[in-house]
Amino acid sequence: MSENDKTPAPRPLTATHPLALAPVSSPPATVDGFVREFLVNLNLERGVALSSATETDKYLALASTVRDYLVARWLEDQRRQRADQSKAVCYLSAEYLLGRQLDNNLLASGLTDIATQALAACGIDIDSMRAHEVEPGLGNGGLGRLAACFIDSLATLSVPSIGYGIRYEYGIFRQVFRDGQQIEKPDAWLALGSPWEFRHPEAAQTVSFAGHTETYDDDGVLRSRWVPAWSVRAVPYNYMVPGYQNGRVNTLRLWSAEATKAFDLRTFNSGDYVEAVRAQTFAENISKVLYPEDSTPQGKELRLQQQYFFVAASIADYMSKVLPEDFDLTKLPDRVIFQLNDTHPVIAVPEMMRVLVDERKLDWDAAWAITQKCFAYTCHTLLPEALEVWSVDLLGRLLPRHLEIIYRINDEFLLAVRERFGDDERRLRDMSIISENPASVRMAYLATVAGAKVNGVAELHSQLLREKVLHDFDEMMPEKFTNVTNGVTPRRFMRLANPELSELITAALGTGWLTDLERLRELESYAEDADFRAAFAGVKAANKRRLNEVLLARDGFAIADDHLLDVMVKRLHEYKRQMLKVLHIVTLYERVVSGRVAASDLQPRTFIFGAKAAPGYAMAKRVIHLINAVGSVVNSDPRLEGRLKVVFPPNYNVTLAERVIPAADLSEQISLAGKEASGTGNMKFALNGALTIGTDDGANVEIRELVGDDNFFLFGMSEPEVEELWARGYRPGEFAQADDELRRALDLISSGVFSGGDRSTFEPIVSNLLYDDRFMVLADYTSYIAAQERVDAAYADRDAWTRSAILNVARTGFFSSDRSIRDYIDRIWHAQPVR
Repeated sequence: MSENDKTPAPRPLTATHPLALAPVSSPPATVDGFVREFLVNLNLERGVALSSATETDKYLALASTVRDYLVARWLEDQRRQRADQSKAVCYLSAEYLLGRQLDNNLLASGLTDIATQALAACGIDIDSMRAHEVEPGLGNGGLGRLAACFIDSLATLSVPSIGYGIRYEYGIFRQVFRDGQQIEKPDAWLALGSPWEFRHPEAAQTVSFAGHTETYDDDGVLRSRWVPAWSVRAVPYNYMVPGYQNGRVNTLRLWSAEATKAFDLRTFNSGDYVEAVRAQTFAENISKVLYPEDSTPQGKELRLQQQYFFVAASIADYMSKVLPEDFDLTKLPDRVIFQLNDTHPVIAVPEMMRVLVDERKLDWDAAWAITQKCFAYTCHTLLPEALEVWSVDLLGRLLPRHLEIIYRINDEFLLAVRERFGDDERRLRDMSIISENPASVRMAYLATVAGAKVNGVAELHSQLLREKVLHDFDEMMPEKFTNVTNGVTPRRFMRLANPELSELITAALGTGWLTDLERLRELESYAEDADFRAAFAGVKAANKRRLNEVLLARDGFAIADDHLLDVMVKRLHEYKRQMLKVLHIVTLYERVVSGRVAASDLQPRTFIFGAKAAPGYAMAKRVIHLINAVGSVVNSDPRLEGRLKVVFPPNYNVTLAERVIPAADLSEQISLAGKEASGTGNMKFALNGALTIGTDDGANVEIRELVGDDNFFLFGMSEPEVEELWARGYRPGEFAQADDELRRALDLISSGVFSGGDRSTFEPIVSNLLYDDRFMVLADYTSYIAAQERVDAAYADRDAWTRSAILNVARTGFFSSDRSIRDYIDRIWHAQPVR
């Protein structure tokens, strides 16, 4: 064979190869094209024919098909992001409460109608596929749902971003009730796999723990290095985050822990099978469950392991995989901002310093200047116990180099405090990142010192954050503090959760309002239109019927059409005051059984609760038991003639929320003033036409200001009044003695009526209220009952109630997460959309 006859060697497929640069093509967005892709996935991925496919086969093939339509835009956005080198937002959050993905991805890609028709052509009802989907167990409450709303809005606004978190194998837990008491079961949401994720073991990062530090001479520069004792692999799983019908697809990257040495064959062959996989089991515990019980030293250590695991992997990922190799690190703040979603990711601050100083060899001052511009901190609480504090002993044992870095940060910060305020020992002690007795690290303080900005999440919360929680810091560096009121995504919590209302709004306003929610203001005039009010009331009735179908099938509960639907769904915590709601129900029940009020005179109500209590939170679990016990008695008492019903479906999640919220008439937002940071459930209810009964707390303040006092049921003390009562000396028993109905309600609980005659069952709850009551349930009881009487009177005029409900929808467009993200961009991130 001559030289001329030789076939040229193929050109290696490098990053600059024409095939590598060629855009990935999406399947044709037609019914026929969707059918073809679906059958290919069913045949080639699942290995089955349509005629023999199970529901799981069909759902997984459908999810893969929808995913295929998003991949081309996703890969193109990643390529363009690397090429343009525009500034990105890295959102660090310990949880993401995503909800089901199928409908959200269909809506975002504009494929809902095509997919519905394509499946019908294959003899498949898309509703059966929706029902088959399992909700990801990646979050617990408002913090995780907010993170999910924010990454949705970042994509919808075309802002380059990566959400970083943990891929929990079992999530928080699956709640079941046994004899009315909460039992925690594993939430095996990954049992059938997750079709929405891409596993990338080749992009794994090594995360190390424990060991010791040592100093060494680096060409005349004395440096420190960390010599870890053990390590794990952080394996990324990527989820696509599509913007709403704009072509943008961002990334959610979740880390799963694996052993660096998963299997010891020699030990296995010797017969010690448990020891052979010990390293694997130990490593995988890190990403096993969300918020492991931390009432034990082992639990606390596992939580800190989780937090460092995901932020260390995320920073390493960004520095090594996203930035160019020759990147000038002094320009890092122009490329990225890491948003710390509460204190869980704050250990990222010393990790960034370690990477810059120890690994990248920057001097301390240069590294600190970079770090202070690359982080921003969102505080989500005013409760001291919720502001994380880690013991120096634990940090030093698990992350010795990070503790050294934190001490140096603190030393230099306290020097700055002295320069500003002199030797004010009180101020120095109160502002120190390291507290004494016992020695511990205050993570909120570290985030405040290191962050470019610190924001609260509602106007009142931000004010109290500056005036009380971080007062000294605000006095020293007021320019750091700002407010960004929370918001929710209208795509999920209006368009998907409440399609009939969305269609009614679109008929009135036209399209475009889902990405410009302030346009809901145009609905105000429709509140005076009798036909529109009738249509709005019809939507609410239809939503109640749909909820009734869901609860009947899910839990065996029935919802009466003519009842006021009174809803309290949120994490079970004493400060959220589910006990105040219980006392209201017990009061109504006592009025009837005592003969003081005829059952026929009661406004028919169904009370819906939804809440999980942390496994180690004994009082919260007792309250759950009491709610179920009260419900059992009330629901079975013939004297009530069907006027009252208590419903507590277990395992409340996003999927159930999407049915409960659109059906609700009354939204219970009754925390003690000054304790709730913001809330987002209050926003979801108002946007779906529920009226709020609430205190002036969190975002309730802004909701009431927007909707007007006539369309909001305000009760309770204001935050200054709460502080004044505490200062005077709060004695809850005096409030019980001063209100006959309150005393009768407490006596009824104490009597054993709700516990089969056993007076001891709920005695701890009553004693806690009478002698402690740190969230002042008894102090606000009288005002709350009076407000509920106003609710009854208002609901008696259904047409006027509907008018108020419409005005709630019209006036709460401010609470879009799109607006929140614009505020973050303008006030904190300065990261521009890339269309």
